[in-house]
Amino acid sequence: MATASKIHLSPETDSGIFSSGVREDTARTASVVLQEDMANHHVFFNDEGFHNHIPHLLLSIYALGGSPEDILAAYNNNKNYQRPSVPTVVEVINDMNDTEKFQAYLGKEKHYSNFLSFFQRQIDEKGVGAVLNEYVFAGDGRAESMLSRLFGGLIHPLIHLGFGLEFNQPAIVAQALAQAAVHDDWMGRDFFLPAEKLAEGIGKPGKKSLLQLLDEIRKDNTLAHSAKYTDTNKIRDGVLHRAPQEMLKYAAQYTVSEDQVEERLADMINNVVYYTSAAQRPSKVVKLDFFFIHCVNSSIFFSKLALLPILDQRTRLRLLEWKGRMDLLMYVSRGCPDLLRDEIIRYPVTNEWPAVFARGASHPSDDGHLAKFVRAVAHGQNVCKAYESKASQTMPVSGNMWLQIANMAIDSTVEENRTMWIRSTGFDEAWEHLPGRARL
Repeated sequence: MATASKIHLSPETDSGIFSSGVREDTARTASVVLQEDMANHHVFFNDEGFHNHIPHLLLSIYALGGSPEDILAAYNNNKNYQRPSVPTVVEVINDMNDTEKFQAYLGKEKHYSNFLSFFQRQIDEKGVGAVLNEYVFAGDGRAESMLSRLFGGLIHPLIHLGFGLEFNQPAIVAQALAQAAVHDDWMGRDFFLPAEKLAEGIGKPGKKSLLQLLDEIRKDNTLAHSAKYTDTNKIRDGVLHRAPQEMLKYAAQYTVSEDQVEERLADMINNVVYYTSAAQRPSKVVKLDFFFIHCVNSSIFFSKLALLPILDQRTRLRLLEWKGRMDLLMYVSRGCPDLLRDEIIRYPVTNEWPAVFARGASHPSDDGHLAKFVRAVAHGQNVCKAYESKASQTMPVSGNMWLQIANMAIDSTVEENRTMWIRSTGFDEAWEHLPGRARL
């Protein structure tokens, strides 16, 4: 049985939102190595705040129908560069029961192990739902700070939480909360909360699709050029420094009312998959943007979050609104690349879905990003199928395009000794080092 300190996967109960032939032997192997990872490794694998992706990678391989050998190969490929876990301090863990002291420890990575132990205790005592509602969604100062941190670090804490909830693993949820606690919360102060205020609250009917807002943003010269390739942090030092009001104006227009949940969910998934795959340069080899893929890889979990019984409806709507606003901000921060639908439509399919999943699960160099991406794309096809006939003007990905996009992801990441992803596709500088595309 899975607990806040023990990882235990079962194909009968923990197959996930989207899976393809999960195996009992893979579940057993994944449970063992995920437990080892939790016991031995820090949340960051270096001093620059780069994340340990082992849980994301192994759970994705498991969901894609990977074998125990795939799990062990992936774990062994990624465990050697991880930082060791830091010993806990009992006095600090006890201090965290006090709200003021809890907040004093936030944002300090040295306390990750302490936060992990604290949230494990809290979940054991109160359950996952009660802890989430108390520490992330209560609406008080502590919870607002934690919610903001959940979206920090390229939304890795949110992705981690999604995996924990999707696969019914309280220990992964505890990891996610500890991970959020050691991130910063400036995104909330500078973007999410001001956008929410400008929108005049939560749950107003959304009048514009994500695609409409992306098109309007691209035509707004001030906003579209607010990030520079040389910016250290293109969100903080670029968009929110040079065009904060313009960004907030568009972000505030992405809202979700109670009767729009399913359609807005499909709209969000469809368009983040679209702008990630359509941001190409025809003269260059096909590559997917490393930053954009995080918007895709987190999208799958909103099929769980949008309907999660342990959260109230206001919280579910709020999460969907924040996700859509994050997607808009990410697009602007990468230079608002032109979106070329023909690049997808003309792409050849050489792998059907079973081959895509097998290659994603056994990729020799993947740290989790590729496996997460192809699973999220396959899930997106299922979610958006119901809207293909009536939403073609707002949801540009349809039909065989989903499989074509998955093939783009596989084909563009298989070559050895070459960068798997491009970073910031809207800037000429990002493409300069890439080879030209072969022509017939």
